Amino acid sequence: MKSNSQESYARRIGVIDLNCDLGEGNSPQDCENDRQIMPYISSCNIACGGHAGNDLTIEQSVKNAITNKLNIGAHPGYPDRENFGRTSLSISSGALQDSIICQVNRLQLELSRNNCNLSHIKFHGALYNDIEANRPLAIEMTKFCKQNFPTVSLMGLASGYLQQACIENNLSFISEGFMDRRYLSTGRLTPRSEPGAVISESSRVIDQALSLIQGDKFLTSDGSELRLQVDSICLHSDTKNSLLLSKLLSQKLASNNILVVNYKSI
Repeated sequence: MKSNSQESYARRIGVIDLNCDLGEGNSPQDCENDRQIMPYISSCNIACGGHAGNDLTIEQSVKNAITNKLNIGAHPGYPDRENFGRTSLSISSGALQDSIICQVNRLQLELSRNNCNLSHIKFHGALYNDIEANRPLAIEMTKFCKQNFPTVSLMGLASGYLQQACIENNLSFISEGFMDRRYLSTGRLTPRSEPGAVISESSRVIDQALSLIQGDKFLTSDGSELRLQVDSICLHSDTKNSLLLSKLLSQKLASNNILVVNYKSI
């Protein structure tokens, strides 16, 4: 997928991929909460033991995703369960890459048991943000993924360093927008440490999602206007009222004649 041309085509025909980070709990009930969101999305990113997730949640998340015909991606992050992968780690390239391989392979093992292939990789939390703050790291991770997972797409921040690195290295990329996060005027996400970084008001979450899907301008946390081209919109499963948001978004998209389809169908 070449994101720039693909997005304009997707917007023209009125379709969008919706993805959700899942499998970040510990119990069957956590998986049940995730399952309720699945009918409203088209892709998922399953935590695979780095920042969150265990054998039970991986197994159940995969089965639920297959039942709901979702594209299944891996959601690896820094190996830091204590901080939920939201703190940058001082870790060598080798140790980080070994951890990512271990995490992705853990999910792929479960996928193989269900005769299913891994669709994409989306980095989590602090690692996601560190890649967008560090172009050499973005290039390094792109080359690493191309070498170890050559048939798998990368999902990442629209118009960021990872997207540029994927284009330069001829690796399939899915450009992502966030409906429940504030942006800076640079196009990067507002750090969670800043007030208002996570959008809590449902109507504003839905409005930002629609702006991203339609390629319209929206306000950033530093008072500027931003326009992004996206292939997929992310809803975090741990966002307050995430199930309600998924239902409200579904209704809003239907009223605007926008279909939710997985990015491989676009």
